[in-house]
Amino acid sequence: MSQKSRPDSKQHKSLCLMGNLYGGGRGDMAMIINVPKEDLELADLKYHHTSTHTLPFQLPHIGPPIKQFLKTREVGEFLSGALAGAMTKAVLAPLETIRTRMIVGVGSKHICGSFLEVIEHQGWRGLWAGNAVNMLRIVPTQAIELATFEYVKRAMTSVQENWKHSDRPNVQVGHVSMNISLSWLSPIALAGAAAGVVSTLVCHPLEVLKDRLTISPDAYPCLSLAIGKIYNSSGIGGFYAGLSPTLIGMLPYSTCYYFMYETLKQSYCRGQKKHSLSRAEMLLLGALSGFTASTISFPLEVARKRLMVGTLQGRCPPNMAAALSEIIKNEGILGLYRGWGASCMKVMPSSGITWMFYEAWKDILLAERQLH
Repeated sequence: MSQKSRPDSKQHKSLCLMGNLYGGGRGDMAMIINVPKEDLELADLKYHHTSTHTLPFQLPHIGPPIKQFLKTREVGEFLSGALAGAMTKAVLAPLETIRTRMIVGVGSKHICGSFLEVIEHQGWRGLWAGNAVNMLRIVPTQAIELATFEYVKRAMTSVQENWKHSDRPNVQVGHVSMNISLSWLSPIALAGAAAGVVSTLVCHPLEVLKDRLTISPDAYPCLSLAIGKIYNSSGIGGFYAGLSPTLIGMLPYSTCYYFMYETLKQSYCRGQKKHSLSRAEMLLLGALSGFTASTISFPLEVARKRLMVGTLQGRCPPNMAAALSEIIKNEGILGLYRGWGASCMKVMPSSGITWMFYEAWKDILLAERQLH
């Protein structure tokens, strides 16, 4: 063989084996083609480049921040409130039904008579009328309310502590100089007021739906029809009917309720020289705080309910003052406390059980987060 026919030692070639183009029978022969190695590598690179699709940007990895958020104290308190509210309402729904009927003046004026009327006309299930929407209402309401209370109480306490150790601004009035102090503000009272306002603003539409289903089950037989009727007749504003009187009635109740519980709890623990309450003590103090708050704010609650469902009866006072005046005129002073007994029967066990379940769930959930 001549020297020209020899392959160049620097030239790299690869053998490409191709199958039979005409069926590949047993006796058929394969085709062998010499292809430069650089061409094979270039073809392979182009193949992978065209078959692999890469995004021009990279999505942020949000898993760790979400996991960290779910382990926070605020989330634990929110879940504790939701679970406590659900468990409490499932047990006390019949008392809520009787209480609402007596407050708005539907049916008998006595607790036993109201029970018998509901059972006679609607059966035992009538005692749980509106309970589905009530559960949908109470779970977010209780969760938002308790979580807001805990957060605002901690925040206000921290602000007061920082204010004590900082230079306070002075107010000069003539020759008199006054230091501005925040010590007169009660973090518990402010937190209670904030809890009631925030939960009311968020969950008021569910309160409207619950009252319609409870008071007029014939006109509003189910949740979907109630939503449709309210929207068709009044639009979005119909779900916020009576919001102003609700806030007026909620403010003193929520403030007194949380202030009473926390004050009684702290005083009792100091007197007994203990760090925490037992479940039975939580039940008792919660019931007492609910009783006190309900008694103080009950006339406003009666007026609020009358305003909220007044349109169903064809007579709706223009404002809360007019509603209170109308009740006193028609029923006397005692009319302002119509349904108070049924309300106490519902509020006292509800408050006690709610605090008992809430503290229990908070101990469990926050303990798990501290372990992690």
